[in-house]
Amino acid sequence: MIRWPDAASVGRRVALLVLGALVWEAAARSGAFSPLIVPSIARIGRELWWLVVRPESLADAWFSLQRAIVGFALAAFVGVALGVLMGRSSIAAACLGPIFSGTYPIPKIALFPVFIYLFGIGGLSKIVLIFLECLYPIVVTTHAGSRAVNRVLVWSAANMGASRARILWRVVVPAAAPFIFAGFRVALPIAMIVVIITEMISSADGLGYLAMYSLASLKTDRMLAVVVMIAVIGVALDWLVTLLRDRLVFWEKLDSYYAE
Repeated sequence: MIRWPDAASVGRRVALLVLGALVWEAAARSGAFSPLIVPSIARIGRELWWLVVRPESLADAWFSLQRAIVGFALAAFVGVALGVLMGRSSIAAACLGPIFSGTYPIPKIALFPVFIYLFGIGGLSKIVLIFLECLYPIVVTTHAGSRAVNRVLVWSAANMGASRARILWRVVVPAAAPFIFAGFRVALPIAMIVVIITEMISSADGLGYLAMYSLASLKTDRMLAVVVMIAVIGVALDWLVTLLRDRLVFWEKLDSYYAE
């Protein structure tokens, strides 16, 4: 069953968006800022409509979304496998833990020129970088979730004759699922951020290229419209991940609540 947000929650979000838009419009009409720097909401909305009805802009959005999803999906598959392995094997944790700890602080975007040299200026170099950036948070959260599994559940499954592989698949992974989806919600926005940055650096398509080209053409309103489009895509992706989590990890919401 899909849990839709209640009316009060939706009202608060809409009110916050309206307040932000009013503040922006007041700043645009105050004369304190150049219209080139702070365009009005009407100009941004007009450019946003132009982007939505223009097939080339929708194709750019599809290119960016495709790269982000492919890189994220690869990171999700590899990251969950490595995280569970590290969480349940002391040998794997001893071997892989220092590698992830030592390389996590390195800004992977610094390796992008190397990836361009190895994989070309096309989409593959961007997907590889997205994969690396998304891999770390997924591995870290999955590792923590695998270590937090109640040992009584593992012992019970072992006493009932379950194999080690079956215990991992039927006990450890479901118990760690809330942590895994938390890692997904961290990694998916990172995928969008990285794809936009890499398209700004070296691309002839995608939303990052469109934003950079608009800014270079002094069309700030169009650039901000692209930013709005990116934000909408990000919200939609997060909503999809949350929806999937609620369907698969249905037991978690039974114990969760908001303190009013």
